[in-house]
Amino acid sequence: MDEGLISRHLVEPYDGSAGPLLRIAEDRLLPGAGYGAHRHADVDVVVVVLSGSLVHGWGGRPTLRAGDVGVLRAGTGLVHDEVAGADGAHLLQTYLRTTTPGQEPGHRVVRWTAGARRGWVDLGRADARLWIARVPDDETVPVPPGLRVVATRDRVWAGPVPSTGEGRVTGPATVCVWQLDRARPLWAVE
Repeated sequence: MDEGLISRHLVEPYDGSAGPLLRIAEDRLLPGAGYGAHRHADVDVVVVVLSGSLVHGWGGRPTLRAGDVGVLRAGTGLVHDEVAGADGAHLLQTYLRTTTPGQEPGHRVVRWTAGARRGWVDLGRADARLWIARVPDDETVPVPPGLRVVATRDRVWAGPVPSTGEGRVTGPATVCVWQLDRARPLWAVE
């Protein structure tokens, strides 16, 4: 990994207790910093850019900006890098065990638009759903049930939202809710 990366694991249920979920990490990259070329196989990586920008070094080298979601299916394997733009990057990376081992690698970007501040992101899999909301200052939105990751100006946390009431989040914040098939997968360690 390059200098200029701070990574904090928020959720890491390697025992299969969260179905396909392997890890959710909060990453901060200084301008021009990256992860270094690294390999993935048989994992889906879902990146939510909270602020800044990130250039993905595979699949056409798309640039993801705040609010965008990148969905990387590593499939049979690929080597890639991600590098922060001139404004750095603050992002959430979620790793999911693949549903279809041996598939061809692929990458797509779901672009954020001002008209769609909240909603479901189609991940193309039945065992994991992602809902995202970008909540403006002093607005309160209802949040669906599931594993919540909330990012405010000051901090990022996973789990229940403290002191704001069940199912509601007040901005400014970005909220990600993961609904996961919690059936214990075959690969899970007891």
